[in-house]
Amino acid sequence: MQALYAWEMSHDEQVELLIGDGLETSDTGESNLFARLLVQGTVRNVESIDEAIRKRLQHWDITRIARVDLAILRMSVYCLLYQPDLPASVVINEAVDIAKSFGSEQSFRFINGVLDAVAKGRDT
Repeated sequence: MQALYAWEMSHDEQVELLIGDGLETSDTGESNLFARLLVQGTVRNVESIDEAIRKRLQHWDITRIARVDLAILRMSVYCLLYQPDLPASVVINEAVDIAKSFGSEQSFRFINGVLDAVAKGRDT
């Protein structure tokens, strides 16, 4: 999420360079690869991800979403749309936990609602 936030602020095409600094040294190679997959996949598919988010916003514009919340949403929507082997409930719960740690007091509720709508839409 932090790498996606940094990308959002800079739109640096070298996004993979943003990933390594944010990972704990105890992370396994597998988790490092998954982090890279999440960030690179999100950046590559940001237009379709943003469109999926826009479709679920009610009386709200994507440009008004806090950048931290948008990074969480984008990463999670990438997982929901492009990683179908990940259970939607796990993706949503992880996003809510991240929002509670990094977002505002109300972020987790907003993120939960948007992701729930995206998850329901992918099943139809």
